[in-house]
Amino acid sequence: MSNEFSAKFQCINGCSQQFELSEILYRCPTCGDLFEVQHDMDKLKKKSSEEWKALFESRYRKHEWPYGSSVWGKKELVCPNVESENIVSTYEGGTNLFWAERLGKQIGLNDLWVKQCGMAHTGSFKDLGMTVLVSMVKQMIADGKNIRAVACASTGDTSAALAAYCAVAGIPAIVFLPKDKVSLSQLVQPITHGITTLSLDTDFDGCMKLVQEICSKENIYLANSMNSLRIEGQKTISFELAQQFDWGTPDFVVVPGGNLGNVSAIGKGFKMMYDLGIIQKLPRLVCAQAANADPLYQSYKDGFNSFKPQRAQKTLASAIQIGDPVSVKKAIRALQAFDGIVEHATENELANAVGRANRTGLFCCPHTGVALAALEKLIQRGEIKSSDRVVVISTANALKFTDFLYNYHNNSLPGVESECAFSSIDLPADYNQVRDAIFKAID
Repeated sequence: MSNEFSAKFQCINGCSQQFELSEILYRCPTCGDLFEVQHDMDKLKKKSSEEWKALFESRYRKHEWPYGSSVWGKKELVCPNVESENIVSTYEGGTNLFWAERLGKQIGLNDLWVKQCGMAHTGSFKDLGMTVLVSMVKQMIADGKNIRAVACASTGDTSAALAAYCAVAGIPAIVFLPKDKVSLSQLVQPITHGITTLSLDTDFDGCMKLVQEICSKENIYLANSMNSLRIEGQKTISFELAQQFDWGTPDFVVVPGGNLGNVSAIGKGFKMMYDLGIIQKLPRLVCAQAANADPLYQSYKDGFNSFKPQRAQKTLASAIQIGDPVSVKKAIRALQAFDGIVEHATENELANAVGRANRTGLFCCPHTGVALAALEKLIQRGEIKSSDRVVVISTANALKFTDFLYNYHNNSLPGVESECAFSSIDLPADYNQVRDAIFKAID
């Protein structure tokens, strides 16, 4: 069915020339800005919204290749250009939408949900974009393109996703990581898959500059989110949310923001469904940044009239420690189109937001803490009402950040006063002492 449809690259500024998705291009040759994937919406609109919904429901989490994947179950709206035999999938998507009832009541919301994107093959939302990109690379290689390897700069999660998907496909990959700025769990992931792993004495922005230069000169394909194929997979977060709400729409979606591909992807997904009549209203978007790496927040305070890259400072939310995000223009446009808000969170705020959330049964990474802390501020200011339905995007599995969690509960995070610290009780194996400790704890 997907062969009926097509998509092409086009400049985000509307420069007239379009390019096939198999072209190895990341920026418009006319103006130098980023591309986006443009779908033939006239053809897509030939199916009614009810037909699309019925098709997606019939595929969801089933086992007909490749449609059981929640990304490829929407193949026509994502990447119809890839033949099914070239799709590289780990059955991604379909992650839990957690009703955070207890946490919501504590912070003043009646209808709070957490989209747990970290419940994924590599433990983060990056799988959603990487399945599309690596599948397209496999298609290009099958069509005779000479691609020596695929590469990315990463703060941890992108490298894990690229490593896993290239390992599944048997395609060489290289990851550029800033030395001592990713967790051990994240560092281990590409190494485990046997992927060339470069630990460089710089920050993410330095890695990003270097990987772009390598890819432009050495016939290596770039896998960062400036490659808009990634955005096509990540926009399925919006598709999933709508489907999980029985094709309804939340009032607000709160997204942690670093390189800013995800907030623009989520906006694109909702807009596409709205234009096809699948949903009837658009949510408002909130982009949440760590205060130590908040160039978009600073631009928002200026009405987006200017944007100044930063030298990002160290933050517990290491995956969004980015001062010069490549997708900033896409993000600003999405936020403007969705009546968006940008908020930031200090280290103390984000850490304690995680502490509070985890006490209610969630298990959050520090980046989710940034989003939760920003949400708390917006509720306190009255910008989000108690009756609003809010979804927080949890981007990664907290098991990747056990050092952060351990240090939080030991009150050893710099600049953080742990409000919800908790620890185990060391005791001898003595009945009376164990009994006394139990009743002291629960009374």
